[in-house]
Amino acid sequence: MSQDVYLWLKACHIIAVIAWLAGLLYLPRLFVYHCDAEPGSKRSEMLKVMERRLLRAIMTPAMIGAFVFGAALLIEPRFETADGWFHVKLASVLALAVLHGLMARWRKGFAADRNTRSQRFYRIANEAPAVLMIAIVILVVVKPF
Repeated sequence: MSQDVYLWLKACHIIAVIAWLAGLLYLPRLFVYHCDAEPGSKRSEMLKVMERRLLRAIMTPAMIGAFVFGAALLIEPRFETADGWFHVKLASVLALAVLHGLMARWRKGFAADRNTRSQRFYRIANEAPAVLMIAIVILVVVKPF
């Protein structure tokens, strides 16, 4: 693969990851606000639209892009996937995908006015993507092991 192609793939991967993480960090905040909204109220209905659009129009396409461009980068022969940092990074990215799926499920609960979780739950859930993001960046940049 040429250096130009590699750099374009890397740039696209980083852009997709940033968009995906922005959504993973913002959607739980919307859930916190949604917990206060009366089911069927104008505010609740507006939050339902915002949550659905964020998940379907930004987060899911960005996640797919992150995985597609990331996989394309693995084709590069100089990239070493046997290192320990890479395995931990991959596990962390899979954990982000699991969180994505959980958030999609929670959004469906709000859409059906069946949320049973508290604001505190969503505030704590909001921290998980941030912790994983910090770990992933350190693993990729520092490559500690």
